[in-house]
Formats: sequence, structure tokens, C-alpha cells
Amino acid sequence: MSNVKSDQLFKLIHSLSKGEKRFFKIYTTRINPAGDKKFLRLFDAIEKQEMYDEEAILRKEKSFVPGQISNMKAHLYSQLLKSLRLLNASKEEHLELTMYLDYARILYNKCLYKECVKMLDKAKLLAIENNSSILLLEILDLEKLVIPKTIESGNQQRVNALIDYTNNVTESIRNGNGYSNLALKMNAFYVQTGFSKDPEDIAQIADLFQENIPDFDENSLSFQERLHMYNAYVGYFFYIQDFENGYVYARKLVDLFHGNPEMKQHKLEAYIKALNSLLVVLNKLRYIKEFEKVLRELTGIKRNKEFVLTENINLNLFKAIYVHQINRHFMRGQFTSGTRIVDALEDELNRFLPMLDKHSILIFYYKIACLFIGCGKFKIAVKWLNKIYNEKQIDLREDILAFTRILLLVCHYEMGNDTLVESNIRSTYRYFSKKGQISVYQRNILEFVRYLFSEPSEKNVHRQFIRLKEKMLELENNPLEKKAFMYFDIISWLDSKIFLRPLELVTRENAVKRLRTVQNKNAESFPSAL
Repeated sequence: MSNVKSDQLFKLIHSLSKGEKRFFKIYTTRINPAGDKKFLRLFDAIEKQEMYDEEAILRKEKSFVPGQISNMKAHLYSQLLKSLRLLNASKEEHLELTMYLDYARILYNKCLYKECVKMLDKAKLLAIENNSSILLLEILDLEKLVIPKTIESGNQQRVNALIDYTNNVTESIRNGNGYSNLALKMNAFYVQTGFSKDPEDIAQIADLFQENIPDFDENSLSFQERLHMYNAYVGYFFYIQDFENGYVYARKLVDLFHGNPEMKQHKLEAYIKALNSLLVVLNKLRYIKEFEKVLRELTGIKRNKEFVLTENINLNLFKAIYVHQINRHFMRGQFTSGTRIVDALEDELNRFLPMLDKHSILIFYYKIACLFIGCGKFKIAVKWLNKIYNEKQIDLREDILAFTRILLLVCHYEMGNDTLVESNIRSTYRYFSKKGQISVYQRNILEFVRYLFSEPSEKNVHRQFIRLKEKMLELENNPLEKKAFMYFDIISWLDSKIFLRPLELVTRENAVKRLRTVQNKNAESFPSAL
């Protein structure tokens, strides 16, 4: 712990609530009432800083020896974690569970075997209630040690039951690991590249998935096994863009929690992830009524007093709720009203930005930019697109990075930035050449924009807009190209230029038509889908 980095300590201190800070000071007084409180003065000094500045602390606190500051930070970090564990032991069920297990070990080492068994029974009940298979296995391992030391009538039956139960738990863990490992792989592929690009990708992923999915009888699986298995299938079907099957397993995920409501609290992060997965696929399929119903269920978590909302849970809710609030405006073509949530979003985004992963940040920036493009505010859209474009050394979501360049071209064309359009065309071609891949959709747009600057005639430009629309309509039903239309509604943009109408108005009309088409289709085939 002696090598605790200053930024880790700074972030931990500034993540504390007022109650946690108060408890920490009470805790330090109790454990060392008459001792040296240098580390507490270090805590106060760091708490007051907006950025960590060790030299300023040493100038103010003359009793601090520079050579000892590293050990002081490590001690402070350790004491903070201990106080947080103590404070949250009764609130966090996993902490309470490990506390019982620690107590059982202490009693075992004291040769208080019967008392140890009683404590293990408490821990076991809590582990079963929480579906905590890994900790349950630890409890069973300790129980194996203590049983021979508590010889009583019926001991053989208990031994046999313990062996059978351990085997079942071990098998459940093995299956759960297989599913969760596969789900993790599917997510890694998606974060790296976005949706699958070509048949070779799909075939490779299908082979990988089928080779690694464990054999299973769905009806015999535990809650935990089903949770991981459904997540693996959701990740697989999302990546290959089979949203109909993705919907089946995303719906199963959420229904798993509906059928086991106590698990919503025990596994709140997984419940939020399940709702998020269902919302993603409902958005892709344009099931607007069910989408809005599930979104209400997600936002309701923040108001539910039964849930303990840690900073991690608040971060997960922030990401999911705001992304899908933006998606709802996309689905309905309501861009101006969608931009009104950005002010509130930007404040919270700045708060959560240090905690967000790069993937989530890219998604936010891209969706916000698309909102402003949709209502014709291209200058503001460029600001958000440049946040993505200017990020260096990003090796994920190649699809988002590629379409950011396409949208920048569209925005600069709309703004009349001829010089920037020409330079961006060249840099974009270089980018795609370096990547060694460019879709027909992307090539059509690049060639179209380049043509606009070689043909000044307004009549010919209008004819090129019509020609590009014809090409794009052909691609819309191409299995290998239709995914591109999820990133930018090129048809609505072209219609707005061809018919000289506001982009938002055209986009809203097209969005309403698409929703109506989906509703009519599902009313005929799947009456309960909406």
C-alpha cells in the first residue's frame, strides 16, 4: 500500500459524501483517541484542494516530513477504506456476508467450532439469498473443515449433503463462468469495432460463440447461470445485428428479474444492465410503446427508496437513462426538444466524466452531435463531433470514429466551410485507406461531396442529390449496408435538400412513418409486441 498514487487518494476523498466524511473522523478518533493525527490533517488538506498539490500541503503543514508523505498517504488510504467498509457493512449485503465469513474464521481459529457452524449457517443463508456462488463455495470449504470437529448424530448425512451441495455449486460456478466469459468476449468485440461489418466477421463470431457456449438445459439453470447465459446471447445477437433474436433474450433478461423481484435489489447493477439491453434492441426495432414503458421502469429506480444507490449505481443510471432519453427523441424525430436535455446532461456529464469509460463518452458525444444536426444546428454539432475527432490514440468503436468524419463533412458543407470540406475529404480518404475498409454507403457520400465542389451548377447539384438518394435507397435493404443508416439518417437529409424543407421537419415525418410501419407490421404479426 506504500505506493498509493496521489490521484487515487484524491479521487477517493472527493468521492465521499458528508456522512462518510463525518463517520471517518469519528472512526479515527475511536481507533486512536490519543495518537498522532497527522494523516487526519492530510485528509483535511486534500479535501480542500480542487487539484492535488503536494507542495502546497508541505508548505502549509510544517510538521509533515517530505520523506514520510508517501507512507502517510498509504496509511490514510487504508484507513479510509476500512472506515467505508465498516460504515457500509449493514447496507451492502456482500460486505455483511464477508463479515459473517470473517467471524466464522475467527471462531474456528479460537476452537469455538459450534459457534463457527452457527455463523456459517447465517452466512450460507445470506449467500443463497444473494445468489453469491463464489462466496458460498468459500463458506462450504470452511464448513468442510469444521464438520469433523463437531461429531454429532446425523453427521454422516450432513457430510453427504455437504458434498452433493458443493458439487452442485461448483457446477453452477463453472457454467456461470463459461457464460460470463463468452458475454465478456462479445462485449469486447462490440466495443472495439461496433456492429459486425461483413459475412466473414459474422461467420467468425458465430464459430467462436458456438464453440464456447456450454451445453445447458435452460429450465435447470440457476438465476445466476441464466443471467450470464442470457447476457451472452444478447451480446452475440447484438453484434451480428440479429435484433429480433436479441429482443428475445433481452426480454428474457428483464423477465428473469420480474420473476425474481428480490434480485433487483441484490443485483441492482445487473438489473439496470438488463433494462439497458432491452431498451437498446427496442430502439433498433422501433418498438416505441414498449420502449417508453421500459424507460419509465429504468428511471423509476432513482425514485425507489428500496434501492441503495451507490456512486457506481448512480453512474450506471446516468449513462443508461440519458442515452435512452436521447434515443427516444431520435425515434420520434423530436430534435429541438431533445437538445433541451443537453444542458442538464452537460452538467452531470462534467460531474461523471472522470468516472466514465472512453466508450461511454464517445457514445454521448456522438448522440448529442446527432441531436444538433437533426435540428439544423450544425455549428454546435461540430463542437461535439470535434470532441471525438480530437481524441488521440482511441482504439475502440471504429464505426463511431468513421461516421464522425462523415458527419463533420456534412456539417462543414452545410456551414459553407469549403476549405474545411476539401481538407476533410482528403483526410477521410486517408483514414479509410489506412483502415483498409470503406463501405459503399461511406464511399457514396465522399464521392458525392467531392463532386459538389467540382460542379458549381445549382441544377446539377440538385440532380446529384436525387441521384445519391436513389443509390442510398438501394442500400437501405442491403444486409451488409443497412446498418450504416443507424448512424446517420441520410435519406431525411437528402429529402430536406431536394425539397428545400427544414431537416427536422422532414426527419420527424420520416420517423413517424417508420414507427407507423412497425406498429402496423407488429399489429398483424405480434399483437402484444407494442
